Amino acid sequence: MKNTKELRTWLDDMNLDHPLVVAGPCSAETEAQVLNIAHQLKDSDVNYFRAGIWKPRTRPGNFEGVGALGLKWLQKVKSETGLKTATEVANANHVKLALEHDIDLLWIGARSTVSPFIVQEIADALNGTDKIVLVKNPVNPDLALWLGGIERLYTANIKNLGVIHRGFSTYEKTRYRNNPEWQIPIELQNRFPDLPLICDPSHIAGRRDIIFDICQTALDLNYDGLMVETHFDPDNAWSDAKQQITPPFLIQMMEDLKIRKATDTEAAYKNALNTMRTQIDVIDHQIIEMLGKRMKVSDKIGALKKSKNVAILQVKRWNEILEKMILEGKENNLSQAFISNLFKGIHQESINHQEKIINS
Repeated sequence: MKNTKELRTWLDDMNLDHPLVVAGPCSAETEAQVLNIAHQLKDSDVNYFRAGIWKPRTRPGNFEGVGALGLKWLQKVKSETGLKTATEVANANHVKLALEHDIDLLWIGARSTVSPFIVQEIADALNGTDKIVLVKNPVNPDLALWLGGIERLYTANIKNLGVIHRGFSTYEKTRYRNNPEWQIPIELQNRFPDLPLICDPSHIAGRRDIIFDICQTALDLNYDGLMVETHFDPDNAWSDAKQQITPPFLIQMMEDLKIRKATDTEAAYKNALNTMRTQIDVIDHQIIEMLGKRMKVSDKIGALKKSKNVAILQVKRWNEILEKMILEGKENNLSQAFISNLFKGIHQESINHQEKIINS
């Protein structure tokens, strides 16, 4: 992707004074349900009304969407409320039907992004379209796979592109349904700063009580918009009941969220920021130097173990280090998750150094 600035055209042309908002039910259940929600949202900050028509479920037997019938309901939403419409597509037939029903925004789900075959099929079906196409991150934390999906669409002459961050699966138990792994979308943003970035707090959270906090974090990180699952009766929704919020809650949330400026031109602010950034640069340099010194000690440990034919991994010692560092981290206002991930990385690098010494 060479001229990425053209990717922002569709968003810039909207001239929004607030983040882009895509909202509506996880699943279109009935015509009455869809229209009820849409009418509650029509005079709000919502720009696109979303509804899942085809619902890929982890296991068979669960509600898998109403199918093409729901597209007619979305057409009715547009004609009655003026809201533009959005839905997920997972194959070429979905694309064909969505285009026939003039859906304005299409997104590729996390389960589809994992397969280059599926993304290519969708890209071929959308070739040259002027519809907006958003790509959700793959289920697993794989930035290359996410970028690959975007590039396939871009190569198919689809220029109204964007991405949706919906979190990543993890075997570890966390407060989230899908761990946000904020550093991954931040890295994507660093590589392609003009690519519109939307946050899906519903799938990250998996529960409605932390939706607001995730939205605020996304806006603090300069995301361009939010995709929020919204239902007039969330507790009785046919899918993902725990993570949906009501239209009144969404409307109030959009009023309460703080929109940050991209920057500030005041000289005092810029001078203070530059000073603190210089301090961080110095500290970062010191951290790298200290890690280098630590690995030199690991090399010596590896040589000693080699001379005595001792195994590299010493589980008891590792557990003692991790426990101690977590306690010290807490004293310095550092989260357990951060310290755990940091020292797991350091420990792995130490093992790699010792393996090289022992096998040399």
